[in-house]
Amino acid sequence: MATIQLLRIQNTLSVHVFLLQFSSLLFPSLGYTLPDKYFINCGSDVNVTESGHVYVGESNPIVRFSSSNKESTQSSVPSPLYQTARIFRKISYYEFSTVTNGTYLVRLHFFAFTSQSNLSSAIFNVSVPGFCLLQNFNAENNSNSALVKEFFMKITDRSFKIIFTPLAQSFAFVNAIELFVLPLYLISDLVSSFTYGTQRNLTSYNGLLSHALETKHRLNVGGENVTRSNDNLLRNWFPDDSYLSNPGNAENSSYSGQINAGGSNLLNITWGLPVDNNTYHLVRLHFCDLWNIQPGLTTFNLSIYDSLVTVVNMNDPNVYNQLPAPYYYDIVVHSDDSGLIKISVEPNLASAHGPDAFLNGLEIMKLIDSSEIIVPLDESKHNLLPVVLGSVAGGLVLLSVVVVGFLWCLKFRNQRPIENSDWLPIPVTAGGSSHSRLTEGTIPFLGLKISFLDLQSATNNFDAKQIIGKGGFGNVYKGVLKNGMRVAVKRSEPGSGQGLPEFQTEIMVLSKIRHRHLVSLIGYCDERNEMILVYEYMENGTLRDHLYNTNLPSLSWKQRLEICIGAARGLHYLHKGATGGVIHRDVKSTNILLDENHVAKVADFGLSRSGPLDHQTCVSTGVKGTFGYLDPEYFRLQLLTEKSDVYSFGVVLLEVLCARPAIDPSLPREQVNLAELGLFCKNNGMLEVIIDPSIKGQIDQNSLRKFSETVEKCIEDNGCDRPTMGDVLWDLEYALQLQRGAIHREPHGDSSSSASASLQLPNVRRFPSLSTRSEVDDLSFVRGNESDSAADSVFSRLKIDDAR
Repeated sequence: MATIQLLRIQNTLSVHVFLLQFSSLLFPSLGYTLPDKYFINCGSDVNVTESGHVYVGESNPIVRFSSSNKESTQSSVPSPLYQTARIFRKISYYEFSTVTNGTYLVRLHFFAFTSQSNLSSAIFNVSVPGFCLLQNFNAENNSNSALVKEFFMKITDRSFKIIFTPLAQSFAFVNAIELFVLPLYLISDLVSSFTYGTQRNLTSYNGLLSHALETKHRLNVGGENVTRSNDNLLRNWFPDDSYLSNPGNAENSSYSGQINAGGSNLLNITWGLPVDNNTYHLVRLHFCDLWNIQPGLTTFNLSIYDSLVTVVNMNDPNVYNQLPAPYYYDIVVHSDDSGLIKISVEPNLASAHGPDAFLNGLEIMKLIDSSEIIVPLDESKHNLLPVVLGSVAGGLVLLSVVVVGFLWCLKFRNQRPIENSDWLPIPVTAGGSSHSRLTEGTIPFLGLKISFLDLQSATNNFDAKQIIGKGGFGNVYKGVLKNGMRVAVKRSEPGSGQGLPEFQTEIMVLSKIRHRHLVSLIGYCDERNEMILVYEYMENGTLRDHLYNTNLPSLSWKQRLEICIGAARGLHYLHKGATGGVIHRDVKSTNILLDENHVAKVADFGLSRSGPLDHQTCVSTGVKGTFGYLDPEYFRLQLLTEKSDVYSFGVVLLEVLCARPAIDPSLPREQVNLAELGLFCKNNGMLEVIIDPSIKGQIDQNSLRKFSETVEKCIEDNGCDRPTMGDVLWDLEYALQLQRGAIHREPHGDSSSSASASLQLPNVRRFPSLSTRSEVDDLSFVRGNESDSAADSVFSRLKIDDAR
C-alpha cells in the first residue's frame, strides 16, 4: 500500500477535504496503530480472536462491570465472539478508564442466539454520559447474523460508562464491546453544512463533536464487501448495488496499481439510502482519481436531493501531486420526510477528459443530540456512607418541605382555589433562557423531556402545513422524531386559556398511567418559555372528524359501538385503576382519538383532577370544561365527581348516535342542546327522528334500546342517579352483543333479565351505580381482551398494557 501523507485542503466552496486511503485504512504516515483496548468478550472469562484481534474475557482486570448474569450457547454461531452474552436484569454498566482525550469509537455487538432467556425478546436502552445511543432496542435479527451498532463520540473524562437499562419486565444483553481512540483528525469539529433547495446553499457547521455519531451506512461503491479483517478500524464496507436508483448507468472500475480501491465510472447515477426522517446526518463521500496522472482532466457535479452541492475538480496541488490520491468530503445534511437521502454524481460536459463521474465510497452517520442520562453510582462498598448521609439529608429536606406545605395549606384553606389564571408565554428572544419551567420536584419523570431543537426539526420548525388540529391549549402539529416515531406535538399559544397548571397536570397524569385506550405521552418540552406536549400519533384523528361536517366515510353502527366501548374502558381505568382515581373533566368527541385501526383512545388531560377518590366522593373546584358537555350538577354546585365524566360521556354517546354537535346554535331554540333534545325524543318515542340517517338501517332494535337506555341514565340531572363508568361499559358491551345477534329477545324485554343465559357475556364485572372502592375489592372487572384491571393500578412510565 502506498504511504500517503494526511493532508487537509479546502476548495473555493469551503467544503472541507481530507486525504484518505480508502480501502485499507488509514494514515500510516501518522503512525496510527489500533490500540489494544478495549475489546471485550462479554459473558465469558475466555479470550477469543475475531478478525485478527483479541477480545479479552471478563476475568481480565481491565474489565469493570456491575453485577449481572451470563449465558452461553453450544450451537453453531457465525463467530466465536457470539457464543456468550452478558445479561442485565436491572440497570447496569461497563466502566472504562479513558486516559487519552479524543474521539472514540464505541462498537456494540448483539447476537440473539438460542438460550434460556430468549435473547431475541430483550428490549432495552443503551446510553453513555450525555447521550442515549439506543432506545427501545431489540436485537432480533432474522438474517442469523450479528447486529453491530457503531458510534463515534468525543470523550474527555478519565472514566467512561456504557449503561444498559432494561425496559419494564424485560432485560438487556451484549455479546461484545469495542472502545478505542481514533486517529487524530479522522472527524473534524468544523465541517460543511448543506441546505437543499433551488439554490446551492453551502455553509459551515461548527460543533460536530458536540454530538455522538451513529453509523447508518458504509458502502464500497462499485466493489465487493470489505470485511472487518481487511480494515484497520475493523469496519465493514458493504456493496452499494441495492441502493442504486439507476444501476444501468453504472460501470464498475478498479485500479491495478498501489491503491486497491473499488470505484465507479458513472453517468448520471443516484443512490437512495434509508435514514431517519427530518434528522441531521453527516454524509462522507470518498473519491480517488484512479485514471488520470494530472489534475483537471475530470470534473463532475455532486448533488444531494437533486440540488447541486459542488463541482468536484482535482485542481488542488496537495491532491494531484500524489495522484491517485484518495480524499473525502464531509457534509452535514438535514434529511427530509421521505425516509431517504438521495446523492447523485453527474457528468460535467466541460470536463477535459470527457463526461465522466465517479465515486469510491460513501458513509452516512446520524447526529445524536445530547440528552439527560442518569449515570448509576458506583456500587462499591466505600460509597455506602455518602449514600446513607445523602439519604438522611434528603429526608430532612423532604420533612421540611412537608411541614411548610402543611402550614401554607392551613393559611389558605378557606380561600377558593384559583384555576383560571392564564399564563402568557414570554416572547422568545435571541439568547433566551433554556431554563426549565418545571422543577425536578414538580415532575417526577424528567426522562420524558425532549429538546426544543428536536421538536423544531420534527415539525419542520412548526410549519403551518404540519398543523393537524387546534384546541384550548394551542395548535397540534404532526411530527416525526429522530428515531422515526410519528408524533402529535401540541404547542401552547399565548392567551389560549390554558397554561402552566394544565401543562403540569397533563404530564403528571400521563406519566403515571399507561393503557391501551388512553393516548400515551411521549414527552414534553419546557425550554425557552415554551410549553409543548408530545403524544403518540393517532392516524384517524378525532371521533368528531368521523361523525359530522366531514368528507370521511361514515362509520358503521358496529364501529361506533366498538369506539364507545374503547373510550369507556379508558375512562373506567381512569376512575378505578389509576392511583387515587382521576376525573377527566373534559370528555368530548374531540378528545377521543382513533388510531389506524379505529381503536379509541381518550386524550387531553390538562383539566383532569386526581383523587384520592376512594375516600371522598367529590372535589370542590372551579368549573371547567366544554359547554354542552358540562354536568349540570357540577355547574350548579361546583362539586366535581366521577359522575361528571359519565354525564359528558352520555353526550358523546348521543353525538355518536345522531352525528351532530352537542351545541348547534343554527337550529331552533328547542334543538340547540343535544342532551335536552335527546331526552325529549327518547321520552316521547321519537328517537328515530334524530338518528344519523347513514346508520338507521344498520341498527338492531334491541341494541338501539339498550344504547338509548344507557344514554338516558348517563345524562340524568342528578349525579347519584347516573351509573358508574363500569356500568356504562357493561351496558355498551351488552348492546354490541345484541347488535351482533348473540342474544335473541323481544324488543321490549328487560335488559337485565336472565336472557344472559343465552349469551356469552363480555368478561366485565358489573357493580351498583353507587358502589365505593370498598365494594370493588375483587378487581376482576374489565378483563375481556385487555389487561387493564385495577390490580395493575399504578403503571410505571414504561409499563405497556398487554393488549397494546
